[in-house]
Amino acid sequence: VQLVESGGGLVQPGGSLRLSCATSGITFSWYALSWYRQIPGEEREQVAGIGRDGTSTSYLDSVKGRFVISRDNAKETVYLQMNSLKPEDTAVYSCRARFGAGDYWGQGTQVTVSS
Repeated sequence: VQLVESGGGLVQPGGSLRLSCATSGITFSWYALSWYRQIPGEEREQVAGIGRDGTSTSYLDSVKGRFVISRDNAKETVYLQMNSLKPEDTAVYSCRARFGAGDYWGQGTQVTVSS
């Protein structure tokens, strides 16, 4: 099983980034997917989640209205569109796939919001 994130980088405040998490080795459509972020020295927090059917989503309060999670079952990929980025969004972002006893994480991608 592999989950590989991409799309992170350095962006100015107010800018946008689109993160991708490409998966392999799982039956993608069975899995609930989510994005987490972690700042050094702090607890990892869930930023957004999306259900198996793609219609149910949830967001951390601080990103509501700015971030959008989506999934493409044909490409076995989950996305996180991040708009109006703020310095406090700076973190390592990781994707997670869960179904039954299966619980898999990607290695993470760094997002830095700075002028």
